[in-house]
Amino acid sequence: MQTELATFLRTAFLVVAALLPIINPPGGAPIFLSMTAGLDARTRRTMATRISINAMILLVVAMFIGSYVLAFFGISLMAVRLGGGLLVMASGWKLLNSDEPDKPHDNPTGQCSESHLASQAFYPLTFPLMVGPGSISIAVALGATLPTPGVSLWMKMLASLTAIVIVSLTVYLSLRSAPRLLQYLGATGMTVLLRMSAFILLCVGVQIVLGGIEDFVKAFSQPGL
Repeated sequence: MQTELATFLRTAFLVVAALLPIINPPGGAPIFLSMTAGLDARTRRTMATRISINAMILLVVAMFIGSYVLAFFGISLMAVRLGGGLLVMASGWKLLNSDEPDKPHDNPTGQCSESHLASQAFYPLTFPLMVGPGSISIAVALGATLPTPGVSLWMKMLASLTAIVIVSLTVYLSLRSAPRLLQYLGATGMTVLLRMSAFILLCVGVQIVLGGIEDFVKAFSQPGL
């Protein structure tokens, strides 16, 4: 019993420690504010809930069947990083060059249709802004290490699921409390913060692409290839 508990705690801690820094929910809060500006508090809470659920589903799929899906389509993790990095770059560039970053929605009432909310909650707010190619790559790699001789696979799977729930809850709490930034920073402060966040997002996308190119170069520079 103690061995299984130790396995559970060790696996859960490993998954949280690996995913949480790269997802960085507090860092995504300013981007969330920018892309949901004009929405009322209730709609923002709905979006935060949708994003956290989407993030949980993406991480679970990536961890438990991600490697099989990539193998089926013949897609490498390098391609995932390159494609995801380009998406992040495109989102950052669009946000950085927006004429009115604090008013991305044309609806003056702050209300959107359910289909539009669901679409925005998944792309780009969940993928690639919150759960991007980096976190997906890590989840796939963690999933590949789950089967261990002499260790209960079901216990490690349960621990991984628990850890993903914890990470998703952190995403929800960070996005839910994001509007409080408006009260502290004001209109001018939010404009500056959102522009800086958009620039950082663009740089993150460039870094992801560079990492994918580096992996590509290393793979083809190995002896025997």
